[in-house]
Amino acid sequence: MTTNPTQHPTAVPGQAAPAGPRGALRSLAERVSGRLLTPADPEWAAAVVPWRVNVAQRPVAVLETHDAHDVVAAVRWAAHHEVPVTTQTTGHGATHVDGVSPADGALVVRCTGLTEIEVDLERRTAWVGAGVRAGQLLAALDGTGVTFLCGSNPSPSVVGMTVTGGLTWFGRAYGVGADSIRTVELVDGLGRLRRIGPDEAERFWAVRGAGGDFGVITRVELALHPAPQVHGGRMVWPVERLAEVLAAFRAVTATAPRELTVWLQVQHFPDVPFLPEEIRGKSFAAVAYTFLGAEVTALMRMAPLAGVAGRLTDTSGPVAIGALGDVAAEPVDPTPAMEYAQLLSTIDDTTADALVEQVGTRGACPITIVQVRHLGGALREGGTSAFGTIEEEYLLQGIGIPAVPAVVPAIEGAFVGLDSAAATVGTGRAPLAFLGETPTARWWSPETRARLVAAKQDLDPLGVIRSNRPVAG
Repeated sequence: MTTNPTQHPTAVPGQAAPAGPRGALRSLAERVSGRLLTPADPEWAAAVVPWRVNVAQRPVAVLETHDAHDVVAAVRWAAHHEVPVTTQTTGHGATHVDGVSPADGALVVRCTGLTEIEVDLERRTAWVGAGVRAGQLLAALDGTGVTFLCGSNPSPSVVGMTVTGGLTWFGRAYGVGADSIRTVELVDGLGRLRRIGPDEAERFWAVRGAGGDFGVITRVELALHPAPQVHGGRMVWPVERLAEVLAAFRAVTATAPRELTVWLQVQHFPDVPFLPEEIRGKSFAAVAYTFLGAEVTALMRMAPLAGVAGRLTDTSGPVAIGALGDVAAEPVDPTPAMEYAQLLSTIDDTTADALVEQVGTRGACPITIVQVRHLGGALREGGTSAFGTIEEEYLLQGIGIPAVPAVVPAIEGAFVGLDSAAATVGTGRAPLAFLGETPTARWWSPETRARLVAAKQDLDPLGVIRSNRPVAG
């Protein structure tokens, strides 16, 4: 096994990954109680497909773990047989560069059996297994008056979204999700199950907010936050109203208190028969929002947006904690996806006009979803984890759906158009979980990376663990 964690064997694009010695894989199967899938299994083709279905993966095997002991056995086996380990419980973060995935030539460990949820309302904490999805934890917290820092979609794993930072509905009030991690339990690159807390300052800093390059996380302890009243919903207009909606969005976010989070979205749906009639071939402008507080205050703050004429739908009202994952109405089924993201210092008139020109015409934009998230508030503060802080005021994001290869160039061209629209206010940075296939240098400074590389060397000296955001990549 190489002792340099920056170097890993990779599969050649277009070729199957080596299956590994059959005897070696049999020995792994004998050590675990979970399910080990190999290329010889009938379910193999489905087993290697991540949530982002356009990412091709060629692992040597996939292990669906039953418990933390399976993870220990898997990492020790991998270290002995010089096979990298990558984790991928839901596949939302699957990525590739030049056709090569972190899963290529690796043992994929899916912590699907680690579904423990232990809520302590007195301490306002929760232990959450690595297999728990965001929607499952929200359901467990429903009616308690507290919440974890959840994102826009109920499908990703809580651990996956949180350890990569966690930009959430309540980040303006409570900061990034990574800063709310109290304890991390992980299996390090030598196969040791460890509990890492604040007393191990540098390790604790690194494993919160920099992704999964230091070990296989089996569970985390999270701080929960007060949410006795939540008001929110989603307003939708025809895309022809985008200029007015964007102007109102800018007005609302300019004076928004920390308790209010508003995201603007443009959606372009293709004219294809499998889509419902109400959205097929149509385009929309929308805002989704949450407010930690009373309805009357929320309605007052949202008045400029509510005043934009021509609303098609409006779901505004009280939001139960268990329903937070549904506010943005994002797709939860696996899909092909291409991503774009950039942080914006502000949105001035020039940028607003350019965005409307780029994405505001029905049928003219090949990007399915364009989103602008309002940031600020507590996201500028804290920074106790490796994620750090966000000084910028907005995040511009684009998601293209390459249903067929022929549309890829058009989507790439539209991403260039977003860059052009943001030319005067974009900072070139993008948060870790939003990088897509772009380099991590867009997020980590050289100083941060140096600290992360040292932590990697400490926790994974043999370079066994391979993540989709390698700290030395």
